[in-house]
Amino acid sequence: MQHLVAELERAGISRVRANEPLAGHTTWKIGGPADVLIVPASEEQLEAALRLCAVHEVPWSVLGRGSNTLVSDKGVRGAVIKLGDGFDDVRFDGETVTAGASYSFIKLSVMAGKEGLTGLEYAGGIPGSVGGAVYMNAGAHGSDISRILKSASIVWEDGSKEVLGNEEMKFSYRHSILQERRGIITRAVFQLASGDRKEIAAAMATYKDRRRRTQPLQMACAGSVFRNPPNDHAARLIEAAGLKGLREGAAEVSRLHANFIVNHGGATAEDVLTLIGKVQQIIEQTYGITLVPEVLMMGER
Repeated sequence: MQHLVAELERAGISRVRANEPLAGHTTWKIGGPADVLIVPASEEQLEAALRLCAVHEVPWSVLGRGSNTLVSDKGVRGAVIKLGDGFDDVRFDGETVTAGASYSFIKLSVMAGKEGLTGLEYAGGIPGSVGGAVYMNAGAHGSDISRILKSASIVWEDGSKEVLGNEEMKFSYRHSILQERRGIITRAVFQLASGDRKEIAAAMATYKDRRRRTQPLQMACAGSVFRNPPNDHAARLIEAAGLKGLREGAAEVSRLHANFIVNHGGATAEDVLTLIGKVQQIIEQTYGITLVPEVLMMGER
């Protein structure tokens, strides 16, 4: 790993950290160290990082803003790539918006509203990056990425680059082609529509107020833990089963929103995984429904 770190630095990637604890990089505030954290500042640096990982046969994974992710207590073997400042930008051109993959999805929705563009109001409560949102086809309030994405720029595992259109992204519920083929989104283009600024602001304010009342946003959490089963909601099932407040160590099923697990301070990934398992078992026994986690599991088990 030392040879990889040295070569990454020689390639001009200044932000390379060995044995970097990942708890500080996730919204759950949970996670052991990555063997090496690489923060490329440009597409060229990203390509160099992927090439060097391949040469040294070092496996890699991607971390965005750390929401929707549970990192193992043992950490992540190999490299974790986190896109840097060169991917944190946005450009408006009429009704078209181009955003870097590390740009805040919430901030993008706010900026679009200020530009009088509608289509991203639902994103005001999704705390990840643009790249993570596209990867997961993130959605809320009856809308998702698939309805507004025009194209996505991707660097594939072998270093090749490609721009995929909406249909080529193979979107479905919380799914895209990136879960079938390894690559990293670097930029996304969205097709929005002109709207009334006051109406857009009112809609976003309504969504924000609802989130404040119904979600534990002031606590360390990762967003929704489980995917909604067909024709139902995971939160409804968990609440109906009386599981709000169920704890494992410092991890607890939120008393405010049943599909959130909160970290009261010092919770481990094992606490969260055990709690997830207990919820799944009880829901399976009670309703015959298997809840599928929405959060991504990262690292050594």
